[in-house]
Amino acid sequence: MIDGFKKENLINMTNISTMKTKLLLVVLALVAISVPTSAQEDCNVTLSIFSESAKVKNYDAALPIYKKLIEKCPATSMATYQYGEQMFKHYIKNSDGSQATEYAKDLIKNYELRLEHFPAKTKKGDYLSKIAQVEFDNNIGTKEEEFNHFAKAWKEDKENFNSPKALYTYFSLMVDLYDAGKKELQEVFDLYDGISEKIENEEGKLAKQLSMLSEKEEAGTTLTSKEKRTLKNSEIYLNNYDQVSGGINGKLGQRADCENLIPLYEKDFENKKTDVEWLRRAAGRLNSKDCEDPLFFKLVQALHNVEPSAESALYLGVLANRDGKRSTALDYYNQAADLQTDESKKADIYGRMAGIYKKQGSYGKARTYYQKQLAIKPSKGEAYLQIANMYALSANNCGNTVFEKRSVYWLAADYAARAARVKPSLKSTANQSIANYRAKAPSKADIFQENMAGKTINIGCWIGEKIRVPNL
Repeated sequence: MIDGFKKENLINMTNISTMKTKLLLVVLALVAISVPTSAQEDCNVTLSIFSESAKVKNYDAALPIYKKLIEKCPATSMATYQYGEQMFKHYIKNSDGSQATEYAKDLIKNYELRLEHFPAKTKKGDYLSKIAQVEFDNNIGTKEEEFNHFAKAWKEDKENFNSPKALYTYFSLMVDLYDAGKKELQEVFDLYDGISEKIENEEGKLAKQLSMLSEKEEAGTTLTSKEKRTLKNSEIYLNNYDQVSGGINGKLGQRADCENLIPLYEKDFENKKTDVEWLRRAAGRLNSKDCEDPLFFKLVQALHNVEPSAESALYLGVLANRDGKRSTALDYYNQAADLQTDESKKADIYGRMAGIYKKQGSYGKARTYYQKQLAIKPSKGEAYLQIANMYALSANNCGNTVFEKRSVYWLAADYAARAARVKPSLKSTANQSIANYRAKAPSKADIFQENMAGKTINIGCWIGEKIRVPNL
């Protein structure tokens, strides 16, 4: 019996021990769970305090809390880096000397931490170029170091390297390094080509967006608040890209003149005369600068011998046009357009063809090719101006009455206005044309006398468009 009692006690003690062990494990698990939860709660509280201070621009209160956040809670929220960016930009703007430099370094660190902790929500090319721009704006590092950081952004994520200012700075540094003997002229040209193509692509997307929204608004449809913002931003960015395009051309300046290009390409011709890409670039550069030199013919012939292509057909067309052989030039341009797979280059060929037809007085065909060009490059405001000019030149021949003929000038003014919308650099020229055309259009007295207010006129001849007479 005693043995049985001992055995029962032993079993009970074992059970109690097991229960204690289980209880201890549960407690430890709860503690393990509660520690990170508590830490997360602390991070959220700290973030909330920081955000409230940053929202009201009380940056002196926000700064020490920000430092705590990036040290203890760097991955809690992207808001840390969004408000941090605003904060350090404020301090840089309102500081000078070494203090501004330190805040600039803090801003760079802010960008780097965002890239590290929120890569999926941070466009690499955008933020790497921002870092490089902050360095440049605040004289952090040498020009070579600044250039290399822009180059890193360009190489790793060109698609999201979209800042007009950063694109200009990147190219400007390249030219400065060339002038200092640290870069080759060919490197300058290669980057120029790349950035020009980038700007052209961005302008095309923006102009398409702007045209669509403008037409919608002109048709009487009220734009949503989001569409209005998009329209405004498209206009701003088109203007910025237009300025950058002019800026990089100005920066390149005489470095790309015929007197520099010809010896550069002449020197390498024998070694490169079977290199298709080199021949294309060299011929393209001489063509864009209208370098009338025997070297251009050599380049074109070599290119056509190595690989008959859209480019070689285009340049043979250019040479034929220079010799006044317009029909031959059009044949080559047609071949070039058919062979060309690059839509942007195809649009340029259409522009050349339109120009020849316009000179010949074949306005209907010229308009067709200008429209083809605009379908690919909606930002090509020059094409709208050319169409406007052809309409104005045809005013006396299109329409049955004097009123109808003069009404064509309203249509010409509308096309000139489109040019100003999609290409801000043309605004001054376009506005002069608009004023000229509207002065030649029927006056309010003419509209009243003819009882035409608000009516629609069908313009015949090659134009074939409708014009709505303005209401009085």
